[in-house]
Amino acid sequence: MSKTKVLVVDDSALMRQIIVKILSSQPDFEVIGAASDPYKARERILADKPDVITLDVEMPRMDGLTFLGKLMRSRPIPVVMVSSLTEKGCDTTLRALELGAVDFVTKPRVDVSNGMATIGSEIADKVRTAARAHVRRLETPEPTSQTQTVDALITSTHKVIAIGTSTGGTQALSQVLPQLPSNTPGTVVVVHMPAGFTGRFARRLNEQCQLDVKEAESGDMIIPGRVLIAPGNQHMTVRRSGARYMVSMNDDPPVNQFRPSVDVLMNSCAKYIGSNAVGVILTGMGDDGAKGLLAMKQAGAVTLAQDEASCVVYGMPKEAVRVGAVDKILPLSNISGAILEEARRMAQEVSY
Repeated sequence: MSKTKVLVVDDSALMRQIIVKILSSQPDFEVIGAASDPYKARERILADKPDVITLDVEMPRMDGLTFLGKLMRSRPIPVVMVSSLTEKGCDTTLRALELGAVDFVTKPRVDVSNGMATIGSEIADKVRTAARAHVRRLETPEPTSQTQTVDALITSTHKVIAIGTSTGGTQALSQVLPQLPSNTPGTVVVVHMPAGFTGRFARRLNEQCQLDVKEAESGDMIIPGRVLIAPGNQHMTVRRSGARYMVSMNDDPPVNQFRPSVDVLMNSCAKYIGSNAVGVILTGMGDDGAKGLLAMKQAGAVTLAQDEASCVVYGMPKEAVRVGAVDKILPLSNISGAILEEARRMAQEVSY
């Protein structure tokens, strides 16, 4: 009897090792290889023609759902999703099934090694079932840059905090950021300051905080424990590479008379991070950030604003409230706690 050829695709070396071990212990499976991202997986698919693929969601360079869609449109192969994000009834799982995945297995959230061992038979059974499935080519067109207005993962274990502020913002940030622990989700900040000042301000904050605070440079990764402050006179945007987030700088014209602009940052967060973000507007003059925060809220992010009583200038938060962009209005002293509360809530939803 011929064996079912299986390709394991997961960015975690530990997970690849565990899944390969589980499947290799079955007499009817032949694990033909393991790939750490979709690009390497494509090479193995073309070379070795697997019968079934196990696929993670969160991976560098291209996420699993995007790869699944491309695969099912061009070269349909039975796929079993194996991810901490694929739970019964959740949006990520439903989307994977819509794209043509045969089934899914949820990775354990704690004690991964022992947890995976307990679901070994489930993985084997579902791969076995997938091998008998008749998958069809996905007929829906691949999203284009013209039709795809949002490019965020449905959910992610990688969360991002986006903060915008202006007049009074140096004092506000000096109160908020030092209260955040070292495992706070990656944070991006726009404060209206001239070129030459933001670097020094970042260094001063770095001395006060448990977090690593730095003036942002293009290509910097947004990772837990890091705060990236937009350099004066440059816009900062976030972008996504697979399931990883990073920042880019540009010299595009000022927006709302500002460069960097809070709207520019937050609009990019809405597009690329979606519901995996928390948006915060602190004290400041004008209306920069109101539209961007609204876009974040509409994309599923939780949004916070500083209240009038604690603001140096109640301009930016007021405009954000006026346009309906704010979920919670809080005194400055409560902002750090609210950020941590949302970070904990999101971590509970998709912990790994």
